[in-house]
Amino acid sequence: MKQLKKFLSVIFLLSIIAALPLHAQSKFVHTSGRNIVSPAGETILLKGINLGNWLVPEGYMFRFGKTSSPSMIYELMNQLIGPGDAAAFWKEYRENYITEADIHFLKSCGLNSIRVPFHYMFFISEEYPSAEPTLGFALFDRLVQWCEKENLYIIFDMHCAPGGQTGDNIDDSHGYPFLFESETSQQLALKVWEKIAAKYKDNRIVIGYDVLNEPIAHYFDTKTLNPKLVEFYKRAIQTIRATDPNHIIFLGGAQWDSNLDIFEKPLDPNSVYTFHKYWTATDQSVIQDYINISQKQNIPIWLGESGENSNGWIDSFRVTLEKNNIGWCFWPYKKMVDGSCMVSIKMPGQYDSLKNFAEGPRTSYDDIRKNHLNPVLTKSILKEYLINIRFENCIINKEYLRALGIKVQY
Repeated sequence: MKQLKKFLSVIFLLSIIAALPLHAQSKFVHTSGRNIVSPAGETILLKGINLGNWLVPEGYMFRFGKTSSPSMIYELMNQLIGPGDAAAFWKEYRENYITEADIHFLKSCGLNSIRVPFHYMFFISEEYPSAEPTLGFALFDRLVQWCEKENLYIIFDMHCAPGGQTGDNIDDSHGYPFLFESETSQQLALKVWEKIAAKYKDNRIVIGYDVLNEPIAHYFDTKTLNPKLVEFYKRAIQTIRATDPNHIIFLGGAQWDSNLDIFEKPLDPNSVYTFHKYWTATDQSVIQDYINISQKQNIPIWLGESGENSNGWIDSFRVTLEKNNIGWCFWPYKKMVDGSCMVSIKMPGQYDSLKNFAEGPRTSYDDIRKNHLNPVLTKSILKEYLINIRFENCIINKEYLRALGIKVQY
């Protein structure tokens, strides 16, 4: 009789557990209806910042114009100081640009999340697909450790996919979203996500994967390409879920993450639609279409990027988002001599000389030889820059923090 009672008690307990909503059983941040929730089922309003320019260098954050994409910037550094010293520069750059001090600062500001744009080449080589680069995981592992210490959530974002998903400088492409025309490129992209999912499937500080940043610019054949984007998302979900059933999958809209109409229904039960908005109005009308889709399909929406505007604009848009329970992740955390970010990098002395070379004619060897900087001067400028990018040497933009709703303590 006692054994029967014990057996019935176990069955009763299991039935209660089975009847609980998914969030009551999960060990991971996940979705529930239109909300992102904690393992305990409490709604989380994501408040974050993008670590732009760290693993995907962008020309404008170096104060360049023509030299805009990562590949162009890498080539510039090779021309300035040679590939050997350039490799040493980038190693120190990645170590200094985001440090444990940066992560501690972000958490102390009251943020609860970061979005980490990355280039696929940190994990696999397009030229040598059988290669197994390890630098990406070395950088990610260190970041994960810092974020675990601070309890700061991470969303990994494939900003540059093989072949290019956008067709502009931001995806380091060749001027067209070739990802959607190449099975080889798609296989490489899926392999990267497979490796990342396998690595972090049990990690609770990583809350999700932003599959593709700002796919398919508006000036391409969107009618043909948009359906290919949806099909790729389906393949990516299948690839990730084969290894990782735990984490949220963030799916960006077409046309710079602005067009969510491509989704007829959720592609995964633990997914979020992400949209980006720049240089628009800041009222309800800007986000109402996204809210309508969220309500109709019962899926959360999240602002993955916005900013590059006045503090008043950022504050107004943030308030609109929060009134509608929409989490946000503004862009970017850090850049050179600019107030539209959380911290500013001081410009090195004589940096204009480097800028002039970057923006000048470099289409032939004659151009490069004619306009080349003195190597001693170049290395001095870059050495100062590497010192300036460290958090302790940056300038905290207090008005920008206030625009993010942060109670300034610095």
